[in-house]
Amino acid sequence: MTISPASPPALQCVSLSKRYGAAIALDDFSLTVATSQTFGLVGMNGAGKTTLLKCLLDFSEPDGGKIEIFGVSNRLTRSRSRIAFLPERFNPPFYLTGKDFLRYMLQLQDVPYRGEDAERILLALDLDLSALAKPVRAFSKGMTQKLGLAACLLSGKDLYILDEPSSGLDPKARALLKAQLRAARNAGKTVFFTSHALADVDELCDQMAVIHRGQLRFAGTPDQLRKRHSAASLEQAFLACIEEQAAA
Repeated sequence: MTISPASPPALQCVSLSKRYGAAIALDDFSLTVATSQTFGLVGMNGAGKTTLLKCLLDFSEPDGGKIEIFGVSNRLTRSRSRIAFLPERFNPPFYLTGKDFLRYMLQLQDVPYRGEDAERILLALDLDLSALAKPVRAFSKGMTQKLGLAACLLSGKDLYILDEPSSGLDPKARALLKAQLRAARNAGKTVFFTSHALADVDELCDQMAVIHRGQLRFAGTPDQLRKRHSAASLEQAFLACIEEQAAA
């Protein structure tokens, strides 16, 4: 009987370090994200989340350690062929219409633009179809965020890396986004996102990690974090997690 080797994780970071002068952004940071799961990364402002994403996407080179995406070094361009990324500060070209932007983003990824698919995703995110004909400069913050999310979801990639994906969304849109992220996970996609909304992490994530001062302070399920600190809520558990090192 032939036993096929286990598939590599969607993301693997090993002993990452990164400094900006005297400031330590990542300190011996290691993390593994399995495929076909939703994973949330949480931390305070300045904890190292953005630096980690920059290193993952090869926007910034770590001082030490290694990163693999589906078993391929992130230094190789082909490692990113299976990724769709949405930055926290998403600013599409203001002169494009919504349709132009979606068509352009899909063209870059050799994915055909299909009007019915675009309309379906926009409606699923509560973005009025008139946005397809409007220039992006006329969009509100929430509309712009929905457009970026739509471009990611339409790409059909295996790994979605989303930096604060619910930023600027109203409660209805947030609920609809959660439904889309669940559907992506159920379809075998991997969703890796950062968030300050711990309730969303608790509701959506199979696994989560806490980063603080560039270090990994916890990795496991939301329920494991609560139990570790005997906390009634994930917010209380998070506070206890980042404070325990200072107390020690």
